[in-house]
Amino acid sequence: MAVEQKKIKRILIANRGEIALRIIRTVKELGLEAIAVYEKPDSESPYMRSADDAIMIGDRPRKEYLDIEKIIWAARKSGSDAIHPGYGFLSENADFSAACEKAGIIFIGPPPQVIRDMGDKVVARKIMEKAKVPTIPGTENLASGDTGIEQAKLFADKHGYPVMLKASAGGGGRGIRKVKNEEEMKIQLPLVRAETRSAFNDDRIYLEKCVESPRHIEIQILADHHGNVIHLGSRDCSIQRRHQKLLEIAPADLPANILEAMYDAAIKGAREVGYVNAGTVEFLVDSQTNEFWFMEMNTRLQVEHTVTEELTGVDIVRQQIKIAEGDVLNIPPERVHMMGKAVQVRINAEDPKNNFMPEGGKTLEVYQSPGGPGVRLDGVVYQGYRIPTDYDSLMVKMTIRGYDWEQTIERLKRSLNNFLIVGPKTTIPFYLAICDEPDFKAGKFDTSYLDTHTQLFNYPEQEREVAKLSKLIAEIHARKVNPFAY
Repeated sequence: MAVEQKKIKRILIANRGEIALRIIRTVKELGLEAIAVYEKPDSESPYMRSADDAIMIGDRPRKEYLDIEKIIWAARKSGSDAIHPGYGFLSENADFSAACEKAGIIFIGPPPQVIRDMGDKVVARKIMEKAKVPTIPGTENLASGDTGIEQAKLFADKHGYPVMLKASAGGGGRGIRKVKNEEEMKIQLPLVRAETRSAFNDDRIYLEKCVESPRHIEIQILADHHGNVIHLGSRDCSIQRRHQKLLEIAPADLPANILEAMYDAAIKGAREVGYVNAGTVEFLVDSQTNEFWFMEMNTRLQVEHTVTEELTGVDIVRQQIKIAEGDVLNIPPERVHMMGKAVQVRINAEDPKNNFMPEGGKTLEVYQSPGGPGVRLDGVVYQGYRIPTDYDSLMVKMTIRGYDWEQTIERLKRSLNNFLIVGPKTTIPFYLAICDEPDFKAGKFDTSYLDTHTQLFNYPEQEREVAKLSKLIAEIHARKVNPFAY
């Protein structure tokens, strides 16, 4: 079947912060125009300076980026012929993809029905079962009230506790609870339903058999309009807090035959759903047996896509744009052979010792980033930057590449030690503690890693002497006077 070629000239990025800047960079490399949008609290954000134009879409923080009509209005106003949603916000909203289609604007992502099917975890599991992809036993969407509790109890009696209560339209670690017994079921089910309704405006929930302490592995795929589907290797995202990823490692350290089976399963699943553009098929892997099961599919660019890019040399955003234009995928198989190891850490303005509480409102008094071989930084912060209270606490993503795991950890540790941020508390000292932890150095980790390594939170609080000196120098520059000169 012939596929219409649509040359893109101007792309509106329906996002903010570091991911908006990352997309803008590729858009400009392709010789295209990049249009940014912003809410009023983001009016001084640096990502807009890299765009060809910026359009204010409203005053309300976290509201306007979710307003489909305003994003479509901004695209029309700017003459954009395509929209890239980034990740978060509207990136996995089927109605947004459909609204772009209706407006005659290219959505740089999958078709609406694919997003809708993969966004419903129950439907997604059925599609994967049809494709003969291993799936974890689970229920249909549970009925409301006592009927739903009875359905859940029957499932748990058959498959055994613990089980996982999950939001059908969930994501980002929200709407997930582990249930250990019948009494917990009665308490947790209505709580998860309420949390799901609040987070996703959708109270459908289902039950799934719990896989104890698995590894969380994801397969990056690309699919074009011509029926070509390829994988770009694996990532291990097992080290998490509250079901949200902290470190991402590529490739996953699994036997070659297991990885090949997972690649095959991911491609079969993508074909079955009719996938187009970039996506990630996520699996849970038994840490003892390496048996794996489909968990979900993310129908967007991932936060951690940088580790895959560093090992394959493939610009995933560039491929997304080319696929949206109707191009044929032309990445040879040898490009997918991942040489070395890469790890991404999220440098957040958070206090790990205080349940990762965000440090919003604080200012970066000193900001000195590392560099050197194998170091990639994706961020928009700078010295004097004020951590927003209205948005995510992510400051910069640091991706480290090495020849092997040992060198990658050594390089990560060196880069973390050279990363000076004075002002807010950050995740840097926590990651330094992980770098020295024996199981991490040996590559032994799963989703229970933080729960079984609580000593990691006992890292020292002392401010390093070099940080104190940097803070003093920054103060001298700001005040134009040396307080110790008299």
